[in-house]
Amino acid sequence: KEEEEKEEEEKKKEEEEEEDVEVKDVEEEEEEEEEEEKKPKTRKETVWEWELINDTKAIWTRSPKDVEEEEYNAFYKAISKDWEDPIGHVHFAGEGEVEFKSILFVPGRAPFDLFENYYAKSNKIKLYVRRVLITDEFEDMLPKYLNFISGVVDSDDLPLNVSREVLQQSKVLKVIRKKLVAKTLSMLNSIAKREDKEGYKKFYDNFGKNIKLGLMEDSANKIKLAKLLRFNSSQSKEDLLSLEDYTGRMKENQKSIYYAAGASVEEIESKPYLEKLLLRGYEVLYLTDPIDEYAMQQLTEFEDKKFINVSREGFKFDDEDDDAVKEREKELREEYKDLLKWYKDLLGGQVEKVVLSNRLTQSPCAVVSGQYGYTANMERIMKAQAFSDQGRMGFMGSKKTLELNPHHPIIQELNGKCTSTPDDQEAKDIALLLFDTAAINSGYSLEKPDEFAKRVFWALNQGLNIDLENWKHEEEIRVKETAEKEEEEEEEEEGEEEEDKRTVETQMRTNRTNRTNRTRHTNERHADVST
Repeated sequence: KEEEEKEEEEKKKEEEEEEDVEVKDVEEEEEEEEEEEKKPKTRKETVWEWELINDTKAIWTRSPKDVEEEEYNAFYKAISKDWEDPIGHVHFAGEGEVEFKSILFVPGRAPFDLFENYYAKSNKIKLYVRRVLITDEFEDMLPKYLNFISGVVDSDDLPLNVSREVLQQSKVLKVIRKKLVAKTLSMLNSIAKREDKEGYKKFYDNFGKNIKLGLMEDSANKIKLAKLLRFNSSQSKEDLLSLEDYTGRMKENQKSIYYAAGASVEEIESKPYLEKLLLRGYEVLYLTDPIDEYAMQQLTEFEDKKFINVSREGFKFDDEDDDAVKEREKELREEYKDLLKWYKDLLGGQVEKVVLSNRLTQSPCAVVSGQYGYTANMERIMKAQAFSDQGRMGFMGSKKTLELNPHHPIIQELNGKCTSTPDDQEAKDIALLLFDTAAINSGYSLEKPDEFAKRVFWALNQGLNIDLENWKHEEEIRVKETAEKEEEEEEEEEGEEEEDKRTVETQMRTNRTNRTNRTRHTNERHADVST
């Protein structure tokens, strides 16, 4: 019983403890629910944080005032792969119907294949649309003669998915091209006007031919390009001269710009048709580049001053319209009309005409080109071409004109001889020698140089009073004697051969006679036997 009572008490204690635990659990749950109700509701979200690594703006989008010269040079070297600094640059923004930003550079040196790939695709200008590179092989961005310009163009008016076909037909691109050309020429003009002339001299030495090609390819900008040309002259043989400087120091009565073309300054200066021009103090431009004469054909005038090639016929000074000068020329033509006709008949088709000159002082005569066709310098250039057309040379070849100096003693003496003895061979040889010498001095090549050499030797003999009619070289005498001996020996051999031949023929006739006689005797014996 006692044990049962103890067990019951223990059960009661356990039940009471369980009840206490249950009450506590209920209370804790209630408290947790209350706390959960008080807490705000949460949810998970992914948040990205961006950090700008390249915080440098494109150089062409910045203001030119904020960009240092070193930055321009570094940018040029990066896009052109060149190691030299550029001669100049222009940083601008195009506004108006088309908005774009651009930086253009003038290289410090010309590539070695500048003209070998002249008509190939150029990748010097890079086209961007909203700072995204579209292409660097679009050749219509600049004309061919500006293929040395490097730079970038960024426009917001072109679509990002633009194609080459769309670019070629885009009016926006045509406007951009026009503004790029204008800015490029303006940049070159500003380089030319710098106080330091070495920069433009370096540019012109490298890219002067491109400017001259521009005269032939871009007629719209012909005047702007003409201001960039540089030449040597009779008064500026070492330093290059611009056309503006030339016109600024022209004589008061000078109405034209005079020029002459040749292989070098020294060669041009020695030409006889420049004598009176230089004597009167007129300045003459010297065109020494082979492309110069092509370019000047496109540039007919500059600042209302016409260009005149002094190597062509029909040259007149500005004061030759005076009545006194015309009267004097008329008297001279009447005095020398027989010489002019005689000289033209003697030369025949070698010249188109023979006239009196108004520009010679020291030289007796000069050969000049006609108004049309090649000049002497152009003929030299065309003949040097590897694939020159000889048929075209015959068609385009210059019609030469022989100009005589009526005040020179040689021409005056020749005039007297042709009047008194027009058939004198000595006068004809002198006239032909004069013409050949003048042609060489004017830059022409002779068709028959051997005849010219013979006339020169004849003139030397006349000057030294040497009689060459009875003179013979020792070698000629020896050769002649040897030939005579060989001829005598041949005659002797022929005589011996003829004698032997006659002996053989005599022997043959004798043999034939003997055979005939023997045959006759034999026949007679046969006849006797038969009888």
